[in-house]
Amino acid sequence: MNKHPVNILERYWKFTSFRENQEAIINAVLEGEDVFALMPTGGGKSICFQIPALIKEGICIVVSPLIALMKDQVQNLNNRGIKSLAITSGISNNELDALLDNCIYGNYKFLYLSPERLQQELVQDRIRQMNVNLIAVDEAHCISQWGNDFRPAYGNILKLRQLHPSINIIALTATAKPKVVEDTMKQLDFISPKIFTQSFFRENLSYIVLHEEDKYYKLETILKKYQGPSIIYVRNRKATIDVSTLLNSKNISATYYHGGLNMTEKDSNMSAWMQNQKQVMVATNAFGMGIDKPDVKTVIHLNLPESLESYFQEAGRAGRNGEISYAVILKNKNDEVLVKNQFLKVLPSIEFIKQVYRKLCNYFQISYGEGGYQTFDFDFNSFCKTYNYNGTLCYNALLTLDRNGVISLTKQFKNKVLIKFISTNSSIFKYLENHPKLDAAVKSILRSYGGVFDHETNINTSKIADKASMSEHSLIQILKQLAKDGIITLNHSKTDAQITFIEPREDDKTINRISTIIKQQNKLKDQQVSAVINYINNSDVCKSMQLLNYFGENDIAPCGICSVCTKKKKNAPTINQQDLKNKIITLLETGEKSSRYISNTLECNDTDIKKVLKLLLEHQIITITKTNKYKLSHL
Repeated sequence: MNKHPVNILERYWKFTSFRENQEAIINAVLEGEDVFALMPTGGGKSICFQIPALIKEGICIVVSPLIALMKDQVQNLNNRGIKSLAITSGISNNELDALLDNCIYGNYKFLYLSPERLQQELVQDRIRQMNVNLIAVDEAHCISQWGNDFRPAYGNILKLRQLHPSINIIALTATAKPKVVEDTMKQLDFISPKIFTQSFFRENLSYIVLHEEDKYYKLETILKKYQGPSIIYVRNRKATIDVSTLLNSKNISATYYHGGLNMTEKDSNMSAWMQNQKQVMVATNAFGMGIDKPDVKTVIHLNLPESLESYFQEAGRAGRNGEISYAVILKNKNDEVLVKNQFLKVLPSIEFIKQVYRKLCNYFQISYGEGGYQTFDFDFNSFCKTYNYNGTLCYNALLTLDRNGVISLTKQFKNKVLIKFISTNSSIFKYLENHPKLDAAVKSILRSYGGVFDHETNINTSKIADKASMSEHSLIQILKQLAKDGIITLNHSKTDAQITFIEPREDDKTINRISTIIKQQNKLKDQQVSAVINYINNSDVCKSMQLLNYFGENDIAPCGICSVCTKKKKNAPTINQQDLKNKIITLLETGEKSSRYISNTLECNDTDIKKVLKLLLEHQIITITKTNKYKLSHL
């Protein structure tokens, strides 16, 4: 097999050419260099490590904090015939042992794992035995204490360098300020790395901030004007349903997505939107990671985002097909207070985090010194009710414990159903004669679980529902009726998450070790919220320039299409032709320029610019280059 990068690209991904920087990054990795790749959302980061790993003998270890993205990438690779697996929470030691053996002996090409897994001696021991060909660090900014979503467990990646000192590392991220880039490379012990940065400028993406007292009316107006696929980001789960319902009542087809949906609902709603059966996806920020839909016309934020890092990623999901698209923030006078209340006033104190950690251990009956890598189904609402906690404050405390490697919190809806048949066989079949609609469900259970008459049995409701050709919700209703009618006993509990304890329980000692980090994270959050407020209130500087300046890009011109630029053009004073002609000539003396650059820099309307450029061309004062830029004829 020809192992040239472009041949691998064509064989597995069906593309015949690379995007900007991809091939250069791949070649640097193949040459054994440590590589830092800063590429915007949708830039094709994963290919930059997947192709080199496929070319080289051995297995690539991919470290990522995002379980959903890990699972998605593993599924995509396996669908392409590339053997890959992910080690996530909730895996027993026996299963972990078998999976790691597969990586050593089973010709697997990719092993995805969380940074917390690198703390385990078993994992380290097996990795030492693997023929590792590359180490890929996704969301690499997490290793820097100045980075968004800093995770101390990322420091464990250095253990990989010790286990395989001759293997190079590629670090990838979509959003990082210059200080974070520098710190990330330092933390990963890079020496003379190859650094690839791609401008975050999107010439087809119009960033718009609108002050609207009636946001929903403006939302309806935008969606009816631009009828392509859209994503609307809202603050909470309830809002996803409410806004979706409102839009459908206005004849705008919409569905919704949030972390509390079960997998069937998520897949169904996602499929409807991806296949353009629904125009709008209303979602919390749980939606979007790894989503590849190039024709998104608008991304609209009904509430202020928590940071410009997250906003830039979410907005960047619009217009990946290169067509003009819109990233809109709808704001009003209440939003600044709301964003501070949502993201700053609910930052948990050190003492509160200690308390939540102790209660969490008690809730699952974990003894002092025990609990390492034990996993439990977790009903968040029940936990909050038990200890009378404010939901948002408690959730942020759990997220802090998760980011700092004390626990792993996985959002995942799950029905736990224990049943036991307490009626005789003959009574059951007589009952079914009178209730024929229950026949398929009951017989599916009896044929799947032999011991269901002898003891309480945990049944897989999704599997039974498929067998009986019904929804999981319908099955649950049938089970409730069977219990009411005395046919079965039913113990039904819902969970919306899983908790894995990473460290053995040490109560305050556990939190004291990370207290300085928590204070730093809280300070960073305050700075991020301030940056968002500055962004929405600055109506003098081009929106695209504001965002790019935040990420360290300074040598850029106004975009010409954002809410600030279009307003300036609309309000620009008239200028006579001779003055405009002189201004264009002066501008071109510094080098060739595009018409958009000229228009944006001089803040004139496009019609006047085109007239004068045409006159200058006719008089051969300027010429057009092969790249459709203008330059002075004598240069």
